[in-house]
Amino acid sequence: MSGDVRARTRDIARAAVRAELGQVAVGLFQRDGFTKVTIDDVAAAAGVSRNTFLRYFGTKEDAVLGAFDARGQLVADALRARPAAEDDWTALRHALDPVVEGYRQDPAGTLATARLILETPALRARRLEKQCGWRPLLAQALAERGAPPHPPAPPLPLLVRAAAALDCLEIAVDQWTASDGSLKLDDLLDHAFAALTA
Repeated sequence: MSGDVRARTRDIARAAVRAELGQVAVGLFQRDGFTKVTIDDVAAAAGVSRNTFLRYFGTKEDAVLGAFDARGQLVADALRARPAAEDDWTALRHALDPVVEGYRQDPAGTLATARLILETPALRARRLEKQCGWRPLLAQALAERGAPPHPPAPPLPLLVRAAAALDCLEIAVDQWTASDGSLKLDDLLDHAFAALTA
């Protein structure tokens, strides 16, 4: 087995263990409450040591929001793939479609997790922190659309557009959660974006 294959196999196994630990943690948090469940409780329920849990997640918040880590890059890649002639605001709206698709694939699971986040101040704060980390990624993707390679650091207007788009996403998800998933997340996101262009 080559080194590349071994490394890929290790990465796949690590991702599977991380996903399993995250599922166990979220299940306990939903059942018993985020503040009542300790890292030791999650580790015991998952059948691993505390140290093993901490190798995958630095905090309880990260166990819930681990899936958010890759979303910033996912949105930035989708943004780069949008047609060059499309205005930034339209491109940003459609670049969020892969995130919306994730909610569509498992509506019950994502609704339960979204409700847990909405009802837990520590998780709301950590979600906001993660989304703030996406701003430079999206601003850089906007700067690269139709620009020569290696553009300078994103200017302030692009960071503002990225931040506004992410706020629209957060508000749409919160409204979707408050409606118990009865409203369409796509429509809520469209309305949020339209509110800023009116």
